[in-house]
Amino acid sequence: MNAQAKAKAQASHRDGPVRPSRLPLLRKALVDARFSMGTWAVAMLAVMCLYLPLFPAIGGSDQMQQMLKALPPKLVNALNYGQIASGPGYTQATVFGLLGFLLMTIMAVSAGAAAIGGDEESGLLELTIAHGVTRTQVVLERAAALVLRVAILHVFILIVLLVLKGPSELGFDAAHAAAGVLMFALLVLLNGCFALLGGALGGRKVHGIAAGAGVAVLGYAFNALGNQNPNLEWMHTVSPYYWAYGKSPLLNGVDAPAALLLLGVSALCIALAVAALHRRDIHGV
Repeated sequence: MNAQAKAKAQASHRDGPVRPSRLPLLRKALVDARFSMGTWAVAMLAVMCLYLPLFPAIGGSDQMQQMLKALPPKLVNALNYGQIASGPGYTQATVFGLLGFLLMTIMAVSAGAAAIGGDEESGLLELTIAHGVTRTQVVLERAAALVLRVAILHVFILIVLLVLKGPSELGFDAAHAAAGVLMFALLVLLNGCFALLGGALGGRKVHGIAAGAGVAVLGYAFNALGNQNPNLEWMHTVSPYYWAYGKSPLLNGVDAPAALLLLGVSALCIALAVAALHRRDIHGV
């Protein structure tokens, strides 16, 4: 053995065997998403800074009451504007229930759809599995990345809400703010997990987007229809949107059964995605 080979052998013995990094797919997914997460955070910051500081000027005013009376009652119920004259109701209607819900759902659905379906469509999933990564590991680590993305962004949303609630005179405390953000995050996560499942079932990003967006739209529609007529209230039972917001978490705190239901359905979607990827031939043969 020459001197150079001996030196390499000694260095290898000294440093020990090279250990593979833990959770490599999770780490890579979060690193790759850092720019997009910053973009979504800025978008939510803009929405909250645009709407919430306006409440002292319009909330509870005669002008607001007259505007609500001028709108058709069914439209008010469909848009969940019944309590918009209060701080919690205004926050729910303008941020958590409408534009913020739209933005965060787009984020979660696009991330969930790309996690499995997008990679398979581009051919990266086959390459990843060829490197000794199991299909179960792929789904679980990609799902964990989705959970962390949702969690990080909603922690940011909670911080912004806590900063703005005082100057904006929104009238709820930190515990209720946390409850509202938690239910918001669980709803967004559920939509993203359905997108993950759709991508695993169909093997294309568009399948995941269709699944996640479809659940989000139907949940919103069923909630709106359930508000219209007592005979349609059964629709609330199949609406994730109602599960999250039906008990007004910004007013009443976390609805524990609803939170567990949202979390359980998300976990079920991940488990079904694992099973679906094991059953499918990702080579497309």
